[in-house]
Amino acid sequence: QVQLVESGGGSVQAGGSLRLSCVVSGFTYSSYCMGWFRQSPGKEREGVARVDSAGKTRYADSVKGRFTISKDNAKNVLYLQMNSLKPEDTATYYCAVSGWRFACGISDMHYWGKGTLVTISS
Repeated sequence: QVQLVESGGGSVQAGGSLRLSCVVSGFTYSSYCMGWFRQSPGKEREGVARVDSAGKTRYADSVKGRFTISKDNAKNVLYLQMNSLKPEDTATYYCAVSGWRFACGISDMHYWGKGTLVTISS
């Protein structure tokens, strides 16, 4: 059974940092694209950062230079380092695994975690 479990969310002040983790079990994800997505109340879920099977990363413009996605294939863990956090980063963050090596859009994701809440105060 495939499971994705996020952790690391919390409440911090603007300018602070958090590191999210996503432990993947049930299969070896290294051959697939993985990503972090977020959703705020009343808004659609959006992509934040993705890493494909070749290790190429992509970021939403709103987080470029502040967030870094990485993965530890030996441990089956995906990370999202978030620095210089802003109130507009407040959202529930989800990790997801694609069914494809290089396709990393929301519609390409086959498995999702339940999310971890990040709250940034001004």
